[in-house]
Amino acid sequence: MRIEQLEYLAAVTEHGSLRRASEAMHISQPALSEAVTKLEKELGTTLLDRRRTGSRISRQGLDLLQSMTEVLEAVDRLRQAAGQQSVRRRDLRIGTVNTASSSLLAPALRDLHARHGSGGVEVVNGRQTDIQQGLTEGSLDLGLVNVLPGDEVPPTLVADRLIDGTPVACLRADHPLTAKERVTVDDLRAEPHVLMRPGFVMHRYAHRLFAGALPGTTYSNDGAEMGKAMVAAGLGISVLPDFSIAGDPLVQAGVLTTRPIQTDQTTVTLLMLRRRAERVPEPLRDLQTALVRQARAYVASLELPVAAPDLPPVTPISSRARSRSAP
Repeated sequence: MRIEQLEYLAAVTEHGSLRRASEAMHISQPALSEAVTKLEKELGTTLLDRRRTGSRISRQGLDLLQSMTEVLEAVDRLRQAAGQQSVRRRDLRIGTVNTASSSLLAPALRDLHARHGSGGVEVVNGRQTDIQQGLTEGSLDLGLVNVLPGDEVPPTLVADRLIDGTPVACLRADHPLTAKERVTVDDLRAEPHVLMRPGFVMHRYAHRLFAGALPGTTYSNDGAEMGKAMVAAGLGISVLPDFSIAGDPLVQAGVLTTRPIQTDQTTVTLLMLRRRAERVPEPLRDLQTALVRQARAYVASLELPVAAPDLPPVTPISSRARSRSAP
């Protein structure tokens, strides 16, 4: 067994295909594939599920993933102690449902840069299920997802509660409904809407809110930022968690505003997800700390009590989620 074989396997897991892994490792695809195949033969197990759409770590590989990661981290520490410059560099890969990017993730990444310099970070927008799968398979290091009461987190993952928010109607500042302090479901149903695509929490929430009968005119997208831009363009109303809108430049510029939804007491919770692991690389640990710090600052700015960052795993979200009024 060679260290390079473990590094190649880690690269395939990270990048999701032999081709992209070979490009990242500067090695031909046949050579990388042969190295992984030899490692599989030596260990007597299948480490990768090879598919036409890409290669993913197998169930047997997942069982060995933590041990292989520990070996590679130990090698890196040995190289650092020896003063070598060839320490394996691996970008942090963060999966996010997008609604957390502007309010939490961007400032947390700024804090991470101030502490560690120009280390590589890749931010991947996706649906909750995709992010959970990426974390389980090792292609993502950290995930930010929204959940509704009753949603569960896989037992292979640890969930830290960052922010509890409420859904609000996002409107253009010149929309007639801004004359009301709160909007009703009937008010919203009569308007064209900008909705999240199926697979996103706010799509499920919209179906609950409208009892399965969505407004007649709708647009769909897979990101809060695009949704807000479409609202600003006058295409309709969007319903989003309040923490995805508070402090947004379009709100500060007076283009967008929000209104609470009358009679609705639903809580949307932003979770930070990570794999269960005995050792966490320092940059990843510092990013987790920075996200908790940014969440505390956000809640403090609303003059609300702050949840401790070391809450137990959230499986499932239940009535423990505190509710609060929208701003």
